Parts: sequence; structure tokens; C-alpha cells
Amino acid sequence: MHATLESIHQRVLDRNPGESEFHQAVREVLESIGPAVDKHPEYAQARIVERICEPERQVIFRVPWEDDEGDIHINRGFRVEFNSALGPFKGGLRFHPTVLLGTVKFLGFEQVFKNALTGLPIGGAKGGSDFDPRGRSDREVMRFCQSFMTELHRHLGEHTDVPAGDMGVGARELGYLFGQYKRITNRYESGVLTGKSLSFGGAQVRREATGYGCTYFAQRALELRGDSIEGKDVVVSGSGNVAVYAVEKVHQLGGRVVAVSDSSGIVHDPKGIDLELLKDVKEVRRERLSAYTDTVGHAEFSADRSIWEVPCQVALPSATQNELDADGARALARSGCLIVAEGANMPTTPEAVRVLRDAGVVFAPGKAANAGGVAASALEMQQNASRDSWSFEYSENRLREIMIDVHDRCHATAAEYGRPGDYVAGANIAGYARVAEAMLALGLI
Repeated sequence: MHATLESIHQRVLDRNPGESEFHQAVREVLESIGPAVDKHPEYAQARIVERICEPERQVIFRVPWEDDEGDIHINRGFRVEFNSALGPFKGGLRFHPTVLLGTVKFLGFEQVFKNALTGLPIGGAKGGSDFDPRGRSDREVMRFCQSFMTELHRHLGEHTDVPAGDMGVGARELGYLFGQYKRITNRYESGVLTGKSLSFGGAQVRREATGYGCTYFAQRALELRGDSIEGKDVVVSGSGNVAVYAVEKVHQLGGRVVAVSDSSGIVHDPKGIDLELLKDVKEVRRERLSAYTDTVGHAEFSADRSIWEVPCQVALPSATQNELDADGARALARSGCLIVAEGANMPTTPEAVRVLRDAGVVFAPGKAANAGGVAASALEMQQNASRDSWSFEYSENRLREIMIDVHDRCHATAAEYGRPGDYVAGANIAGYARVAEAMLALGLI
């Protein structure tokens, strides 16, 4: 790490005790941006790094709600508004029992750089709750969402802070959240939430965007090396929106996804994952992946095998943070994996990244490779602001253009700063420089 940044890093550790995921995200950025510190001493003089590492606002609140049996539950809600130098705060809401303040801060910090890389006028934020929607009835989820939004609404607005969905927050949850926002504010401010259903202001391709975008990024990286996804075996961890639509786009590009996973285990289908069956199991029936093998006899379900042990040339970790460890990275390298592109937020541990780099595997970090989701959210905001609706084809073309621009920006920045082919350095420096320039222009904020 650059000597100037060591003391900043230590101060982040001291001021945010126990927040290991946030510490990991900050360290990854600070280890990369040393060349930018040398090239732009004005950033250090203005204390840009220190300001970027401190959220503009952190909101923590109580969320009481009643279940179908009449029992009262108390959950905790969060919204960390990290940086608005480039535009209104933008970032998803995550409902999962593992959500803590440190989780939300790491996600919000990553979002600042991710949003900057898109080139769109949006700042970075993240939020959520330790509420678990799995196993809850629609009415229980509705009551929770209404209680959550009753507090959060005062901090939101289409020109202030615009949440979207994330893990555990899909079209159902966003519908309940928007309904409560509309009820409280008496405004049909459709641009205040993104990822909405098409029936009330949602945008085409938003559901597919993160998975599609990650695949576009991997395809572009391979193209620059004279290769492509076509004909490749691919593994995609997870089976939520990101994973399902990464599978879809890989198949459209001529690749073959041979393994997917969920929290119960993995399915290995050497003939290629049946996409329609996967969608039926996970999106319609909402069952565990083991149900896939009930229909496809030649596929294997394993509750204790790592998905990274399945031989592949392309890996798209698309489930959750720190899911790909050093052992998994070594297994991928041994099988001849060419590229790992993160569909989730920080799914690869620092040790695993080092293993991949040492083995010559191309590594694309999530703040670049999974920027498609927030890019599509910004496009949804544009449509809401103009009361317009774009076709699927037009929206997908815009998404593809943005993801190619994100890739090329990272690739060019890495080369400019003496780190050719290093997408981590390219993404961090490019995002940092764009935010830094905006913060300098706006004065001491």
C-alpha cells in the first residue's frame, strides 16, 4: 500500500471496529490507487480519500411488524448514503438475516466506485435489513415492507436517494415499498425506486441487467485476447436473478453453463443447465436446486461439493460476498479457467484474487463486472423522469454499450497507470478519479 494511504487505512480500521467486510473493501481500493495519489497530489491535499471512506450519512432504525399469527417482531433497518458528488444516492436494499451495519457500509462503499464507472450521474449508497423474507407469506412481507418504508421514506426522493432491489428484495418487495411511499407522500414519484414491475413504471432489462452485464464484460475481456465465450464451459454460482440471467446470456453467446448453486448445494449438468427448468424451480416454485435433478436424471446434486471444483473455462461468482476462497481459486486454475468475472459484490476473497493473478487467470472485480444492474437502474430513472418506456431491444443495446464502456475504461486506466491487464487497479483508479474530480469541483463537502 502507498505510504500516504497507510495511515488513512489504519484510521478506517480504528473508527469502524468489527466491520470486517467494510475493512476488506476499503483495503482493496487503497492498495490500488497509489499511482493516482502520486499523479494527483491535489487529491491528497483536499483529503479526498479520507472523505470518500466516511459516509455522508448513516441511518439505523427499528422496524416493528406483526406476523400472520399476531406475534410482534423487531428487525433493524439501515441506509448508508455514502457519496453524492456525482448525483443522487443510488444503491440497492438487501433483506437477509446476515445484514449488519458493516455489510451495508461495504456494499455502499463499493457502490460509489461502481456507479462512477458507469459514467452516469449517480452517487453511491446501500441499505437493507436483517429481515428474512424466505418462508414468509405475502402479507407478512407486505407488513414488514410497509413498516420499513414508513421510516425510510423521509430520507428518499428521486433527486435525493433512489434505492433498488438486492438480495431478498425483488419485484414483490419493491411493489410493497413503493405503495407505502406513495401512500405516505401522496406523490406518484415513480423514480424514487428502481427495479419496479413493468406494471407501474419499471424498465425492460432491469431484471436481467446484472447477469447480462457481467457476461458482456467477460465477453469483452476475452475478445481483447482473441477469444470469446462461444464453446466454453461456464460455472455460475448462485441461482437468483444475477445467476439466472447470466446463464441466459451465456447460452445466447454460445457458451454452456454446466453448474449452478444455491445455499443448499450445487447442480452439475454436464450437458448444460436447462434454463427454463432452472427458472421454473427458482422463480416459479421457489424450491431448492435439488428439485432440478428430479426432472433431469443425468444431472447431479451435491450438498457438500464446491462449485469451483467443476472444470470450466469461465467462472461467474454470482451469489454472495467471499464465496470464492483460495482453495476454490486453485481448483479453477487447475481446470484451465481463463477468466473470473464477479456477478456478486466482492464474492472473491483477497487470497483467492492473489491465487488467480499468480496463475494468470483474468480477474474482473464486481465494481466493474456487475455494474449492469445499477446502469439499468439509471436508465429506468431516465424513463421515469421523461414518462417514457423503451423497448427491450433498445434497453439491452444501451446496457451492452455501457458495459463495454465500463470494461474499456478499466482496461485503458490500468494501462495508463502502468498496470496493464489489471482490472482491479483500473476499476478502482478510474472510479476514484471521477469521484475525486467532482468532489474538488463542489468544494469542501
